[in-house]
Amino acid sequence: MSETIAGIAIPDTALVRDITDHIREQENDLLYHHSRRVFLFGALMGQRRGLDVDLELLYAGAMFHDLGLTDAFHDSKLRFEVDGANAARDFLTSRGIQANRADAVWTGIALHTTPGVPEFMIPEVALVTAGVETDVLGIWYHELSDAQRDAVTTAHPRPDFKKQILAAFKEGNIRRPETTFGNVNADVLAHFAPGYRREDFVEIILNNAWAE
Repeated sequence: MSETIAGIAIPDTALVRDITDHIREQENDLLYHHSRRVFLFGALMGQRRGLDVDLELLYAGAMFHDLGLTDAFHDSKLRFEVDGANAARDFLTSRGIQANRADAVWTGIALHTTPGVPEFMIPEVALVTAGVETDVLGIWYHELSDAQRDAVTTAHPRPDFKKQILAAFKEGNIRRPETTFGNVNADVLAHFAPGYRREDFVEIILNNAWAE
C-alpha cells in the first residue's frame, strides 16, 4: 500500500522498496530522514511549480544524493556527489532501468550542490536540488504551508539537524578537500576544518604554467 505524506504518495513499486531498504542499510538516521524529506519537499515544490515529474526517479535521486558522505566513501578522491551519483546509476542499471533514466538520476545527484544550474533542467534533476535547498538551506521554506512542513517533519524528524548535517558534510569531505573546489562544501571546511586553505580560482589562473 502506498504511503502518503503531506499529500505526496511515495510510489509503491518494487524499485522504490529496494531503494528504501538499500539506503536504510547504508545510511544513519540523520541522512536517511534527510533524504526522505528531500524527496517529499522536492515533490511538493514540483506540485507548486506545475512540473510533471517521474516520482520514481525523483525518489532515487533524493535517496542516493548523500550516500557519498557515508563511511564507505570516505577514502574516495571523487566529489561525494559523484560517488552517490555513480552508486545510484549502478543500482538502477543493475535492476534493468534504462540508461537514460539512470543518467537523469546521476545528473540530479551530481549537481545538487551546484546552485543556479539544476533549476533549468528536467524536473527529475531540478527537484532534487529544490528538496535539498528546502531542507538544508530553507530557501523554499515559505513556499510550503505550515501543514505541509509539519507533516513531513512529523514523519521524518530533524532534531538538531543544522549542526548534524554540517558535521556530516565535514566528515564526508575532510579527507578529500581538493574536491570541494568550486562548490559549497569549501565553506564547510573553511568553518570546521583547522588548517584548511581554499583553492583560489584567480591564483590558479595567474600561477599556472602558461607564460605571459
